Amino acid sequence: MLIHLTTAGISLIAMTALLASGSIPKAQKTVKNIVLVHGAFADGSGWEGVYKILTKKGYKVSIVSNPLTGFADDVAATKRVIDRQDGPVILVGHSYGGAVITEAGNDPKAAGLVYISAFAPDANETLLQLSVFGSSIKEPAWKAKPSWYVVATEDHELSPDKERFMAKRAGATVTEIKGSHVVFISQPKAVSAVIEAAAQGAIK
Repeated sequence: MLIHLTTAGISLIAMTALLASGSIPKAQKTVKNIVLVHGAFADGSGWEGVYKILTKKGYKVSIVSNPLTGFADDVAATKRVIDRQDGPVILVGHSYGGAVITEAGNDPKAAGLVYISAFAPDANETLLQLSVFGSSIKEPAWKAKPSWYVVATEDHELSPDKERFMAKRAGATVTEIKGSHVVFISQPKAVSAVIEAAAQGAIK
């Protein structure tokens, strides 16, 4: 029997063969929206290096301007930025910003959390118990969302051992980077690599 194949038919057969052989990569599930949250007594300008690196790689990066008028206000500001994103989000928090993303991360759009030498409090644990402020978390997002943690080994503001404790408790994937409390400023490439790993690994 003679079988006549059209060009479309040949293309379909070729595509099927390539898929079977694994030559064509599967659709990536990388999260493209990154939301950066700064700490207390600071502003978003410190994220400039990380912002430029991730933006150059094609990520849509937003920096939250925390009003720092109260914990609830900062969480609300972060949620407003999350709401503006088209699709899932990776939340990144530095220092006090870690507490903010721990609460705001319960938003359905939040796919993963990245803590940069940051507080990652548990339920009903005030930041005062971890050395700062008196606000408490109702339900920590890290109990339901995958998390990553950068321990700054030269941190003199938040003890590296305290960082390791919180990271372990959260079940976070930990990366230790030699740097101060503002390691995201001094080591933007290394910190950006952790954020990118979270973006690629948050959705299975």
